[in-house]
Parts: sequence; C-alpha cells; structure tokens
Amino acid sequence: MIIKSSSKKYEVNIKNDLGFIEDLKKEENTLFVIDKILYGLYKNSLFQDIPHVKLYIIEAIEANKTIESALGICEIMTNIPAKRNAHLISFGGGIVQDVTGFVANVLYRGIHWTFVPTTLLAACDSCIGGKTSLNYKQYKNLLGTFYPPDAIYICSEFFNTLSERDFKSGLGEVVKFNIMFGKKGLIKIENNIEALLLRSHGILDEFVKLSLLFKKVFIEEDEFDKGVRIHLNFAHTFGHAFETVSNYLIPHGTAVAIGTLVADRISLGRGLLEECIVTRIESVLKKIINVELLPTSFDLDKMVGAIRKDKKQINSNLTGVLLYDDMKLKVYHDLQKEEIERAIIYVLQFLRKR
Repeated sequence: MIIKSSSKKYEVNIKNDLGFIEDLKKEENTLFVIDKILYGLYKNSLFQDIPHVKLYIIEAIEANKTIESALGICEIMTNIPAKRNAHLISFGGGIVQDVTGFVANVLYRGIHWTFVPTTLLAACDSCIGGKTSLNYKQYKNLLGTFYPPDAIYICSEFFNTLSERDFKSGLGEVVKFNIMFGKKGLIKIENNIEALLLRSHGILDEFVKLSLLFKKVFIEEDEFDKGVRIHLNFAHTFGHAFETVSNYLIPHGTAVAIGTLVADRISLGRGLLEECIVTRIESVLKKIINVELLPTSFDLDKMVGAIRKDKKQINSNLTGVLLYDDMKLKVYHDLQKEEIERAIIYVLQFLRKR
C-alpha cells in the first residue's frame, strides 16, 4: 500500500512473518529505538545481535512522551557520522511512534525513518497520517509535527504477545473504522468479530489493511487536518473525554469504542440512525469493551467539560462527528449538553448490564 504525502510517498508492508527484521538489521548508520516491554519479550530472538551502540530502549509511558526523550535520542544520533543519511528504526506503539517521528523530523531537518508498529492500535490507525505529538508540562500533545515514516512494516505475530486489555483496545479502532465504512462494513465486522477476538492472523491482516485503506482516503486529501480529515474524529470527541476523566485508566481504543456507542445514541435520539443499526453496533462493541475498566461513576459535568476542551472544538458550541441516514459521516456543531449526558448515562448502564 502506497501513501502519498506532500513530502514523500511511503509504503505500508504487511508481512506474514518476522523475517523482514533481519534485513532491517543489515541497514547501515542506524539507531534502533525499541519499546522496553517489547525488547524484554524478544531480546533473545529478534534483537539479540543488535550492537549496544545502535540500540535505545524506551519505556513507552506518557511521562516519556516528551521533548526531553526526543532530545536524548537526538544526542545519540549525532554520533552517527552519516548525519542526514542516518536511519532511525523504531519498534513499538503510539508513544514510540510519536517520540521517534518527532526526532526523525527535527534532526538535521529530516532523516530516514522506518516504523514497525507492534500494537494493533498503532498498526490499524496511527502508523499512517504523519502526526507526531509530544506532551509538554501538564499539557497533552501540545508539541507536534507532521512527518510520515519512509516505510512501515506490520506483522500480526507481534499481536500475540499483547495483553487482553491492549489487544481489545486495538480492536476498538478496527471496529470503529468498519462502522465508518457503512452497512457493508458493519456486516463484515459482525461476521468476523469472533475470529478477530481469537487473534487469527489472516483475519487481523485483512482488517488492518481495510482500516488503513479507509484512513488513506482522508489523509491524502487533507494531510494537515484542515478539512475533511475531521471525519476521522468520529467517536474520538467522546472517547477522549472518557480517557481524560478516567485519568487514562481506559485505554485509547477502548475509549473510542465507548465513544462510538455515545455518538450512535445521540444519532438515534436525533432520528439520524435506525434503532436496529444502533443495537447491532452495540452488540459488536460490547464484546470488546472490558467493563472492569470503567470507574464506578463518571462526573457528567467533567465529561462535558472534557469534550469542550477537545482540540476539534471551534467555538462555544459542542461539535461532534455523527452517523446519519445510510451510516454516512457528518460534522454537527449544535450538540446539546443534555443529549450528550443522556447518551453517556445510557451507554454506561448498557455496558454494565450482564
């Protein structure tokens, strides 16, 4: 799959096995940045022969998604004599992608970068589109750039070692993309959700590719997120609020899945979607949302406040992307506090119902 950006064309390669890593290790002038947990899992198999001087292990936590982490990697890479021909190769999820993508962009005004997303969440969504974001002081994602990798390698074998929490978080984005496809996407996800939950490699590869193909259309038309790309924010306005109010105990993809339920309940309340469509979506999503992750209660005022602070809000009105008619996407700038609260209350009751 080729993705076109203003600065380059880059390729997404979906691999059947991990053999491609041997070729990456032969690259010259490289620094490998690897998620700490991933390195521990594969230290004696995939990464055992990477020289210490070419290796940087990063603990992929929000506290490390900072300019200090990025500058630390820059400092090491200045020792590579090739300078602008230096090659950064990173393995991990979204936090590793953010930090290393930022480094690849700012060091020497741009160096070669290969990214290997090892979480389902990164593989099906964030690995394309070019966004990098760093936290600054108490502000999340305040610093950032647009800089895509030169190449992306995806292999579903990595998903075998994900925790149930992280794997289902990734499925939240996979299901969301298929719902955004419309009725055909909904039927397809209904027919395959059990195989996805079993981590069937062939099915995972197919759905990762479908998710990326859907996103590709939007990011190629609106690379810098000034127009139609806002439609990809479907479910995220509400999902980000669940993340924030739970102090990030709810992982991103799971929050997006819950946000999808809220968005669809608002659509139903407005008469934009048929109830049978909404209940079918709810049936699928309930299979991948761990109710144990939900706090016992949510402060509705804090939820609405978090929605108001979402970076996609453009004025004092509440904005959100909703499905309407035959499951089409549309931005609505007139959402009411009361309808959002009703939807949240319903969704939380629905998820806790056995």
